[in-house]
Amino acid sequence: MSKLAGKVAVVTGASKGIGAGIAKGLAAEGASVVVNYASSKEGADKVVAEITSNGGKAVAVQGDVAKAADVKRIFAETKKAFGHLDILVNNAGVYQFTPLEEITEEIFHRQFNTNVLGLLLATQEAAKHFGPEGGNVINISSTVTAVNPPASAIYTATKGAVDSITHVLAKELGPKKIRVNAINPGMIETEGVHSAGFIGTDFQKQLEAQTPLGRIGKPDDITPVAVFLASSDSGWITGETLLVAGGLR
Repeated sequence: MSKLAGKVAVVTGASKGIGAGIAKGLAAEGASVVVNYASSKEGADKVVAEITSNGGKAVAVQGDVAKAADVKRIFAETKKAFGHLDILVNNAGVYQFTPLEEITEEIFHRQFNTNVLGLLLATQEAAKHFGPEGGNVINISSTVTAVNPPASAIYTATKGAVDSITHVLAKELGPKKIRVNAINPGMIETEGVHSAGFIGTDFQKQLEAQTPLGRIGKPDDITPVAVFLASSDSGWITGETLLVAGGLR
């Protein structure tokens, strides 16, 4: 029997990259998946099409997690489509490496609004929809909280907040049988990393040189860990931040 048969999952920011991989991985294990996206309807529809063509169940739902009204609608659409909720993957995130002298209010709020406020709003709403049997929250953080690269003060701060929120909410929501864990990936080769111009740079080479397994990751390196955390296999694990980064720390 599939590990997640009968479960319903919301994956935020799932139109591409890590989120798309996790959405497809959860669906392959039997979960019905809400593929959330902020702007890339085409990407989200492509993920849904791939899931359904493989016999899975999925719908695409637009919504900006940094906006409370959008978040409420995402979960209302989830209930309408699948009836209940079991799993939330807080994957939606933005990043911009900026040296100290170039930091602006706009750059700060853009990253904190999505990466921190969005995660809190989504988890707050999910907690209302989880049933009496509890639920499961998986936050996508980053190994930047261990590496602390230059020019990443804001992005690293947002992910440091995600790590702390993970620990706090695991304790706060544990009595409701809601588990909260985080995955902290290293650099993953995604569309976003390509468009940001990181691939083939000295930064990539430096990270690979510091990584015991000698390479950057792919979404497929993250998906099985998310499936594990979403399933009963990890039923006694909460409040953990799992570095999935080839040994980079």
